[in-house]
Amino acid sequence: MGKTLLANDDTLTTIISNVVFEPGARNNWHTHRASQIFICTEGTGYYQEKGKTIQTLHAGDVVKILPGVAHWHGASPTSSFTHIAINVNTEKGVVNWLKLVTDEEYNSK
Repeated sequence: MGKTLLANDDTLTTIISNVVFEPGARNNWHTHRASQIFICTEGTGYYQEKGKTIQTLHAGDVVKILPGVAHWHGASPTSSFTHIAINVNTEKGVVNWLKLVTDEEYNSK
């Protein structure tokens, strides 16, 4: 569940959202045409780039995602997880959703 904190416009070309995942929730694999930054604010989360191991995230962690990198993020199985998502250069596009993260992928931690 997300709440937009700064809506996209033609001047700033940035979207900022507060995103909350319930325990065990995650989004699909996806890419961004421009970079994304997220700042972890509460709980325990997971972040994984395609071909790499899952990283555990905690409040205060910052993740910088380069354009075109397939990844997913969400909550750990036992904790909710909240982060501020910053999508920049939205004139290039915001997100390209890919396939679901399987239970096998999610539980490979």
